[in-house]
Amino acid sequence: MTIRLGVVLPTYNERKNLRGMIDRLDAALAGIDFEVIVVDDNSPDGTSDEARAIAQDDARVHVIQRIGRRGLSSAAIEGMCATAAPVVAVMDADHQHDPALLPQMLAAIEGGDFDLSYASRFAEGSSTAEWGRPDRVKASGLANRIANKVTGIELTDPMSGYFMLKTETLRTDAHRLSGVGFKILLDILATVETPLRIKEVPMNFAARLEGESKLDRTVVFEFLVGLYDKWLGRIIPTRFALFGTVGAMGAVVHFTVLAIVLALLGEAYAVSQYPNETNFIIGQTVAAMVAMTFNFVLNNELTYADKRLRGWGPWLRGWLQFALTSSFGILTQIGVATALVRIGFHAYPAAAIGIVLASVWNFALSSKFVWGKY
Repeated sequence: MTIRLGVVLPTYNERKNLRGMIDRLDAALAGIDFEVIVVDDNSPDGTSDEARAIAQDDARVHVIQRIGRRGLSSAAIEGMCATAAPVVAVMDADHQHDPALLPQMLAAIEGGDFDLSYASRFAEGSSTAEWGRPDRVKASGLANRIANKVTGIELTDPMSGYFMLKTETLRTDAHRLSGVGFKILLDILATVETPLRIKEVPMNFAARLEGESKLDRTVVFEFLVGLYDKWLGRIIPTRFALFGTVGAMGAVVHFTVLAIVLALLGEAYAVSQYPNETNFIIGQTVAAMVAMTFNFVLNNELTYADKRLRGWGPWLRGWLQFALTSSFGILTQIGVATALVRIGFHAYPAAAIGIVLASVWNFALSSKFVWGKY
């Protein structure tokens, strides 16, 4: 048997959808030798176990269970690099993407006239009526217009998650793909230097069969992260930029809490006067702890979304680790700021300098000890 097509299914909590999707692939690709690569981000619902159970009866199904890393784009890249097929497709396992389009897309690639084929939700003849999400349709339209500007390629749906291309094309530039965000097609279009001949196939975009979408809360954020990575990610690493942005927001929280505490301690004119040293140390300490907790929550949800700590146990343990790794930074921050106040600096510039000096230290240690594998 010579495999003609590899189908990559990135999954997270898709146990109930998986077997039905494999059956639909089998029916749609009758007469075509194919394999399925299920790339599961260690789903708590046992999706990877379900995939292995299916593979016991169907040797065409393979499983990659990723431990300690998450993300739709990176999962798609790993799956595409794992297949032995000359052509590879990426699609969702939740039944929103119709497998019946695969033979048409494959014919476009194998015919030699196209390098990439994708299913569009907005091409003539397509429909999103079954999706039942007019709000997401409108948001996708805006994202598509921005994406076309980024890639310089005019497509009706560059944000599509259902596409197919020659495996060789993917592997040639796989090392240059960012793997950030959730729209791998946009990543490919913005990265590949050789112009791609693209075939557009209209699609009736359906509603999920089982479960709930994992993208609702972070879809806009992930999209913006992907755009940033393509524009500036090679100058300032994306994760450090996110950490710094969260830190800047934390600085606002820090100054707000500092002003409140100083006011409560009797420093009514703290903005224009130098505070009492003891009051300042108390205010700086409270503000630093509140800002640290704020930073931990946002970094866990956004900066390290692919390694997010879930559940009260892991979350509390992560907070304690973050507090420990940040403690040296906090001590530095408090010590430097206090020393500057002693020599005549105003309270707020002194606090700002302390924050800057502590930020790089906090990023390096928290990346390793809290969300890493050290």
